This record gives sequence, structure tokens and C-alpha cells, in this order.
Amino acid sequence: MAENNGGPAASDFLAGCGGPPVASVERLSRTRGRPLERRLPQGAEVQPNGGVHFRVWAPDRRRVAVALPASAARGADERLVLEAEGEGYFSGYVAAAADGDLYWFALDEEDRPYPDPASRFQPSGPHGPSQVVDPTAFQWTDSEWCGIGAAGQVLYEMHVGTFTPEGNWEAAARQLSALAEIGITCLEVMPVNDFPGHFGWGYDGVNFYAPTRLYGTPDDLRAFVDAAHRVGLAVILDVVYNHVGPDGNFFPQFGRQWFSDRHKTDWGPAPNFDGENSGPVREFFIANAGYWIEEFHLDGLRLDATQNVEDDSDPHILAEIVSRVREAATPPLPPLGKGGQGGGGGRSTFIVAENEPQDSRMLKPRALGGYGIDAMWNDDFHHSSMVLLSGHSEAYYSDYRGSPQEFLSAIKWGFLYQGQWYSWQKQRRGTAALDLEPYALVHFIQNHDQIANTCRGLRCHEISSPGCYRALTALLLLVPQTPMLFQGQEFASSSPFYYFADHRDDLARAVHAGRREFMKQFRSLAIPEVQARLPNPADPATFVRSKLDFSERERHAEAYAMHRELLRLRREDPVFRLQQRRTVDGAVLGEDTFVLRFFAADGLDRLLFINFGADLHYDPAPEPLLAPPAGCDWGMLWSSEDFAYGGTGTPSLETEDNWRIPGQAAVALRASPRTEGGPSA
Repeated sequence: MAENNGGPAASDFLAGCGGPPVASVERLSRTRGRPLERRLPQGAEVQPNGGVHFRVWAPDRRRVAVALPASAARGADERLVLEAEGEGYFSGYVAAAADGDLYWFALDEEDRPYPDPASRFQPSGPHGPSQVVDPTAFQWTDSEWCGIGAAGQVLYEMHVGTFTPEGNWEAAARQLSALAEIGITCLEVMPVNDFPGHFGWGYDGVNFYAPTRLYGTPDDLRAFVDAAHRVGLAVILDVVYNHVGPDGNFFPQFGRQWFSDRHKTDWGPAPNFDGENSGPVREFFIANAGYWIEEFHLDGLRLDATQNVEDDSDPHILAEIVSRVREAATPPLPPLGKGGQGGGGGRSTFIVAENEPQDSRMLKPRALGGYGIDAMWNDDFHHSSMVLLSGHSEAYYSDYRGSPQEFLSAIKWGFLYQGQWYSWQKQRRGTAALDLEPYALVHFIQNHDQIANTCRGLRCHEISSPGCYRALTALLLLVPQTPMLFQGQEFASSSPFYYFADHRDDLARAVHAGRREFMKQFRSLAIPEVQARLPNPADPATFVRSKLDFSERERHAEAYAMHRELLRLRREDPVFRLQQRRTVDGAVLGEDTFVLRFFAADGLDRLLFINFGADLHYDPAPEPLLAPPAGCDWGMLWSSEDFAYGGTGTPSLETEDNWRIPGQAAVALRASPRTEGGPSA
């Protein structure tokens, strides 16, 4: 679908602005005797006593001007020449400019202008003019919010455009109380920096500082975060620092040095983080990380595809980004927002990384040579889960079997691959990570990529038996690792989640072809009849069909109740809420069955039986983890076969002829002191 920007055309915007400048910009030292205030290295910044200061890095240009349309304050259109600071920077103060003004940058003698690379808002999209935004105008109410740490979180991945039928911040905010009530603690919002078209995932963004106009204004995002904090929810933002989208990328017009001449990524040129003149590029991205924390009160970031953030220098830019996020959330900082606390206040932040090679160095403190990231997605847990649920072991699932041993190892040791041979890639994968705390690993059975990497975009409960899926959900939500749900997972959403991207016709065709080629790595998706049925990413119906239907909370009440109760158990049970190393052990009991023992400080341990196969009669029982603590008996605590969740009930597991473990079920037992007259030891 072609984008209709709905704003003034660039040619119209500059009408009457050709030739010599109508007005000259005052020098930095001449802002009417008032000191200049800047928070960011680039962009348009409203000054406390009026006017706007503009600054941009354009190392390939001799002359840069800011072009502004007519307004009541200025009268006619103006093109105002910025002062060359040196080292590629141009800047200047415009007394008549104000919050809400539209503007472009005119480069040398080119007829067409360009939007600001550090624009805070693009009301007509990436190809339209930038808009001056005053971030201090919003009335914050979250002065008591202290942020979140790495432990104790339950993540919820959200795509704003499909989370509600309306697909905007205001509608999403109306669902926050329901998410908090069920036990979610932190929203992980897919990228929101602006991109062309009317819909997309956000990973092809081109305006790193501008929240997309598709979901609302920057203040609508602030209101969403403020509302989340009111109900006790944290919000972290997925950011893409490894590449820039293919449409609307105007960085090269300002300078070739924005991109590396040595590195490339899977999606195009890499930003120049380590080459000649890379300092301003690094500064731009590091400042962006702090910007989301300071100006939007976000509680952290999720760093996309960190293996493609190419940087051979020391310190690595990811380490500096992490440091900037921490600094942005701690004092001293002047208040940002007239109605409440700004970016300071000593808030805790939470930073998650996606890293396909599973490089545990990223999770180590900087003092030990790491990057200081808090947690990392554990793809291994997901891949084992998908093989179990679907029965398919193909493409990047080839090195997994979905076996009890894999799940036990993931729970005890985190990553399954920590340097072993990985046949799919024909190389070793992973690094040593045996010393990681459990909460540093994010476990999930669904996310945006993996649901979409199927022909039909089906949710996991639709490709598995109900009992097996309930058992795996219990495992996900009760073990010490940090769990993450994908939007709608909590009520067994029937909405698919497809890959969708609204590009111009030629790019849309290329993206569709590339998507089909990517899916051929799966043998089951490579056959012609399947290839012909892969959804077209540019079709608006692909986007619309991915939207959630919240009436399913009632229609799928059993799934909703199960997630609520499991998260309550995780939150309130003193043993299940522990997230410490070496507090869980386990044993394989059968081909499809295993048990986990959660050790309690008071000796009243928990057992969690997981059986993905048929009923198991475990007799004899030469497994010491099954023995109750001295003077105790095992009692039923929770079962996935409860009638409330769609099950058929659960008889006692420990019987006179030893253990009988129900098939396709998860059952939790609790040790309690043996009462007089109870079973003998």
C-alpha cells in the first residue's frame, strides 16, 4: 500500500525559500543573553525561555539550513542558515520557532529538503517534515515509580498496532489493568520508531527518535507509560541498533560516514560504530538509548539482534549503551516534565538482549569484561518446546529433540549450547554460561518471530494437544527463569501473527519474495503449494488478521484462568518465586516424563512432575528426588488437569503401588509436616 503522508509536499514547503536566506540564525552565544540548554547531541530542542535550537551532523555538506513554514509568529516561510561548528556539525538558535512547528533541513543547493535525522516526531511519516516537540509539556504522575530490577519479572511482548483493534497507545492503555491483574509485571513493546507505510513490525524503522505517528503522538506514548506505572507495570522498548530500514533512510544524504564501509548486516549496511569519523554516530545511538529513559520514563530496553551490532572497538558500543541507560535513570538530572519527576530519581532499569550465538559475555559486568546487560532471550528453550509441540525438527530446530533431558538442562544450566558442535550451522555455538543466575535467561514458547515463521502464523496451542500445551505452560511459568508471554497467549488467542510490512510496490514485491525464500529452510514450507499460500506481508488483511480479540478472554476462560493461577503461584508461593542458582534439581523418569524438585529454605520442598506422553506407572522408584523431606508427606498443590483449565481431574500420584503420573499433564506437589495418623515414613 502506498503511503499517503497527508502533509505538505517538500516542494510546496520550500516555495519562496530559494536564494539567499530570509533571515540569519543567531550565534550560539547570542541567544538573547540566556544560556543554551541541550539534552541531546542532535535535533530540535525547545529552549526554556522561548525559541528552538537546531543541531545536525552533516559531514558531507558545506551548508545546512533549517526551513520553516509560515506561522503567526514568523509570518512568511523562512530558510535559516545554520552555523558550521566544525567536524561536520551545524547548529543555530531560532527565536521565532516553537513547539509544534514543522521543519526540514536543506542541504547545500539541493532543491529538496530532508527530515531531521534526530526528529522527535514525523507527523506525516518518514518522508514528511519533522516537528518540534517540547518533551517537558507532559504532566507526569509517576514520581513514586522506582523502576524494576532483573529478578521477579514476568514479561509480555506487545505489538501496539495489533494489540487492540484500534492499534494505538490510547486503546492499549485501556488493557493495562487486565495485564497487571493476571500477573504480568513488565511490557516488552516491539519497536515504535517511525517507518513508512500504514503498518509494520517496526524493525525497519528509520527515525530513531520519533515514535511512529501510527500509534499516536509522543505524548500519547508518555501517557501509556504513565498509565502502566500507575497500575504497577514496567515498560521496556525493543530498539534496533544493528541496521536502518530500506525506505526513508536519509542518513546518507547528510554523510556517507553514517554507515560502515567494513561491516554489513543481514539487512543492509551497518551503522559506523568503529570506522573513521564514527564518534558522532556512536554519540547519536548512545544518546538515543538514554532518550527513551529520560523523555518517556521507560524502564529499560530490549536490544534487537545484538550479534549484528558490528563494532570492533573497545569499549563496545553495546556496553556504552547499557551505561547510558543506567545513567539516564539516576540522579542528578533536572526534572523533565512540569507535572512530576523527570528521567532521574534513582530508578532501576532492566535491559534484555537478543543474541542468536548466545554470547554470555554480554551478561557479565563491565568490570569483568562484559557489557552489563541484565538478561538474554534463551532460544534453546523455545526450540526444544517447538519440537515437542509440533513434532517437527527442521531448519534451526534440527539440533533439538524436545526431550525431558533438554528441558531439565535448560532449567538447571540455562543455554543448552555453550560451545558444543551445532550441526545446523556447522560450527560450535554458544559460550560457557553455567554460572548465570536463572533470571538472566528469558524463557518463552512464543514470540513475534517464531509464530510468524510458519505458514499460518498459528499460536502454539493450535499445533499441539491441549494437555501437552498446558503442561509446557506450567513448566514455563513455574521454573526460576524469567518467563515471557506473547500478546494474547494468556487467553489462547486464535488470532494468527504474521509478518506484515507496508512498503512501496517494488520493495513490497522484493520483501515478499525474500520472505518466501527465507521460509524454504523449513522442508515442510518449501513445497510449492505451501509457498503459494504464504501470506503477502504488504496485504492489509495480513495485518488486520493479526489483531487480538479480547472477547476471547471470556470465550477461552479456561486458558485465561490457568495463566492467572500459575502466575499467582509463581508470585505468592515462597518456593516457586525463588530465582536462585542451584535451588532446583531434576531427574528423567521416562521417555516423556521428568520431575523437578524445588528446594525450600524451611525444608518444605516442592515437586513438579511434567509428563508430555502417556500415563506413566513409575515402579520401582529408585529416584531420591521423589522422597519427601523427613517427617513430611507430599500433597497436591496444583494440576494442569484441573477442571477449571479444561482437564479431567487428578488422582493422587503416590499410591500403594508407587507413582502413577498422569499423561500430558503437569502436577505440582508440596511437602507438609506429617500429621498424626498420616502415612508412615
